[in-house]
Amino acid sequence: MKNKLCEMFGIDVPIFAFSHCRDVIVEVSKAGGMGVLGMARMDPERLEEELNWIDDHIDGKPYGIDVLMSGNVKDSGNLKYEPEKLLPKEQVEFVRKMLDDAGVPPLPEAEEETIRRDIVKGMNFTPRESLDMIDRAMSHPIKLIVNALGTPPAQLIETAHSKGIKVAALAGKPKHAIKHKEAGCDFVIAVGTEAGGHTGEISSLVLWPSIVDAVDPMPVLGGGGVGRGRQLAAALSLGCEGVWCGSIWLKTAQSEVPPEIKQKMFEAEANDAILTRSVTGKPCRTLNNKFSQAWNAPGAPECLPAPLQNYLWWQEGRSRVERVRAKDFLTYPVGQIVGEMNEETSVKEVVYDFINELLESKERMDRMLSE
Repeated sequence: MKNKLCEMFGIDVPIFAFSHCRDVIVEVSKAGGMGVLGMARMDPERLEEELNWIDDHIDGKPYGIDVLMSGNVKDSGNLKYEPEKLLPKEQVEFVRKMLDDAGVPPLPEAEEETIRRDIVKGMNFTPRESLDMIDRAMSHPIKLIVNALGTPPAQLIETAHSKGIKVAALAGKPKHAIKHKEAGCDFVIAVGTEAGGHTGEISSLVLWPSIVDAVDPMPVLGGGGVGRGRQLAAALSLGCEGVWCGSIWLKTAQSEVPPEIKQKMFEAEANDAILTRSVTGKPCRTLNNKFSQAWNAPGAPECLPAPLQNYLWWQEGRSRVERVRAKDFLTYPVGQIVGEMNEETSVKEVVYDFINELLESKERMDRMLSE
């Protein structure tokens, strides 16, 4: 395609796939798009393993990394391994009672400490932790660094550019996009509220063209509610150079999602992807579940700020829930496109469906606009 981002990265189609799964990253890049690996749930050792595996399987195709690096989150140091010192007693007891009342068994006493430590090892949310992970990633042939929670530090952008690595950041408002541009980012990802994970309140249809106008001529990717070729066509029509999508890959055979959660997604409708602070402490769109419902009920305590709520959910909630696959409490960050995710398919099929439907949309528009 005659496209700024295709030319920037040497790819065939401007489909940027965010995923925590290395298999998805490789398959998307090999199919002509660009995979971007989410690092938020990895410890440094696992990250090294994942990147080595990608390097060995991606056939030299370009790929990138995505990091959660918020300037508003303070470093908690080693305290995250000691929840009794970090997490307020009221919130801890609220979660424990919720699961006890639902019959979800506690962690085995002999394994509890090991399970908790393994969980928090992969939670790298603060600037210091994120920068350490990025330093490791830059020793690999990555072509892109994306920050999902704010404007990347100037030093990071300068270092990345010196290594030939492009830098981008997500934006939920035009003013955020302008800050990214002024900091030296190479492009911006405009993410509408329909998106899974951390997102804002403005719909993609309104947000995309407003950010395109705000940062022109900088390239913009449209994200939020993207899972098929018609949405790619819409993004291009609204001035974007391509799309950023994450949820749609969760339905694939290659994704990391456990079968029980994947089945919940297949049964879900668009409004089952709810926006809540109960998972991380920041607005995060996730699959509806009893954990999030409990935090919205009368008498529930306040959600903790990030990253404390994230530690609470993983250490006190998810560790118990996923161990026994307690369906009512199972969740996963997913966007409103979940309502169209009805069956399992492959990554390659998703990419090709994108392309075919994009071409059909173009032909339809050509017919409507022809003399």
